[in-house]
Amino acid sequence: MSGPWGYHSANGPEKWHEQFPIAKDGCRQSPIDIETDTAEDSGDFPSLTYRYKPENTKAIQNTGASWMVSVDSEGSSLKGGPLEQEHALWQFHAHWGDDGTKGSEHTLDGRRFASELHLVHWNKEKYGTPEEAAAQPDGLAVLGIFLKETEDVNHPELDKICDLLPQIQYKGEKAKFPVPLNPAKLLPESKVFFTYEGSLTTPPLYESVTWIVFKEPIEVSKAQLNFMRELLIVPEVESNKLKAEDKMVNNFRPPVPKGNRKLRQK
Repeated sequence: MSGPWGYHSANGPEKWHEQFPIAKDGCRQSPIDIETDTAEDSGDFPSLTYRYKPENTKAIQNTGASWMVSVDSEGSSLKGGPLEQEHALWQFHAHWGDDGTKGSEHTLDGRRFASELHLVHWNKEKYGTPEEAAAQPDGLAVLGIFLKETEDVNHPELDKICDLLPQIQYKGEKAKFPVPLNPAKLLPESKVFFTYEGSLTTPPLYESVTWIVFKEPIEVSKAQLNFMRELLIVPEVESNKLKAEDKMVNNFRPPVPKGNRKLRQK
């Protein structure tokens, strides 16, 4: 693989190991297929608690691989469940397909969803910065939320993101939120979750993530997902020579073997 990583056949997940050997050699890579009948019950987990400040959700940008919302970590908190230390929200982003049959990274008993939202938190009790935490085995905790595509069920909080996507169509573009966005409102009503030790799902694929994936999806509309599907992976200077493959779609890594890792449910 020459050049930057991406999601096409020449630079996609099947080629990542050429620049990032951990993609093949790692022992706790993500995502995985969540086989619910293999999950151990973890009734002894403390409750998962979270606190977010909507006014600290600052801006959204097109990274060339996804949209990403940057957050001021101050005042945010995620603790309990499988986590031994308190974590703070760092950023959140999504992965999606070109239609409603695929797009999520994790799968649930083989079932794929149209999209998957990732709320990325860092271990603020042990590490000084999120960048430092990202390379440590217990540095990150990510909440994974499945998005189920419907014909007309608009998700109100996701609308605040979708409304800004036309302003960041090209890689590198940014926009500020005119109204506060509450990340807690992006979580499903049921808080049943699966957890396991894994990795970032994009290069550098650090094996630093405690994954907490909610079983219940949130419902979003096809129109909302289409806003995401209109994003582009190239900067505006290349707008005069756009190709079909410049659309930001199918930006997900397929599941990798779970191996002998423990999958737990709460």
